[in-house]
Amino acid sequence: MASFSDPPRLPIIDLSLFELGEPWRDHVAAQVDWAASEFGFFYVIGHGVESGTIESLLQLSRSFFRMGDEIKQRIHMSRGGRAWRGYFPVGGELTSGRPDLKEGLYFGEELPENDVRVRAGTPLHGRNLFPELPGFRGAVLDYMTALTGLGHKLMSSIGRGLRVGDNFFVDHYTGLPTQLFRIFNYPGTPERQSPNSYGVGEHTDYGLLTLLYQDEVGGLQVKYGDSWIDVPYVPGSLVINVGDMLERLTAGRYTSALHRVINRSRQSRISMPFFFDPGFDAVLQPIPGVGPRVIEKARRDRWDGLDLTEVDGTYGDYLLGKVSKVFPDLGQHHLQVS
Repeated sequence: MASFSDPPRLPIIDLSLFELGEPWRDHVAAQVDWAASEFGFFYVIGHGVESGTIESLLQLSRSFFRMGDEIKQRIHMSRGGRAWRGYFPVGGELTSGRPDLKEGLYFGEELPENDVRVRAGTPLHGRNLFPELPGFRGAVLDYMTALTGLGHKLMSSIGRGLRVGDNFFVDHYTGLPTQLFRIFNYPGTPERQSPNSYGVGEHTDYGLLTLLYQDEVGGLQVKYGDSWIDVPYVPGSLVINVGDMLERLTAGRYTSALHRVINRSRQSRISMPFFFDPGFDAVLQPIPGVGPRVIEKARRDRWDGLDLTEVDGTYGDYLLGKVSKVFPDLGQHHLQVS
């Protein structure tokens, strides 16, 4: 039995109930609405993503990260151009100007050269750089397809919870969503290294929702009030968190929660976040009639000093301003808007 001193736990929501029709859809929508407002983080089970799809990609990713640096560097992000795809080594990505203790792969929607966005030179659009492992390309694209479908289902539930309609987001923001996918490897903590070293520092995510698979190693933490609470592995689950744009669109009703990763284990940790975001050209405006669930909900001082109520323009503008700081050298050469 939990005691009053136990830290709060993130809610676990069974999305399979959403398929049962009324009134179960309202029940799930109310759970998501509360969790997104109270924590900005929650687990989902019954999400419909097949375990084999996840396991295949997980095993291929572990195989890739065990490869030598020479092989990994063949798909370094510097080779990805404006599409912003490929591999980066440990310490190659910055959070708040500080190198993260992780390596990773960047992917996005796979687009042919004749796609209008690619032909126009739109940053973050194009072809992926895939590891030279049989089956890797197919595993990534299958996973992204499954997570895109889940993203639409979650946004439908959110639209219902906000009482703007199940199709509100697909009609206004996600008819052609921005899809970004990362696979991260957090090396185990060597004995000589501080067990409190950040795999990734404190930050919030940029878009609408992050859909995360994390392995059994753990290390993810979310800020709740003045405390950090652990987000441990839950079998069969995905972790969902609210991004900056969903906080912006809901006028602060939903919380883009601060989070971080500290891998205190001697084992490496695999994390696979999929970012389901507004269309690149979507204009950012608060949804009429939507506001905080609790009127007295205080405005938070953000980690980056940004006031989300002042963010306007398109999501692409916001995204480019953010990601160019993650890899400053690459951003200087590849992410200027033409």
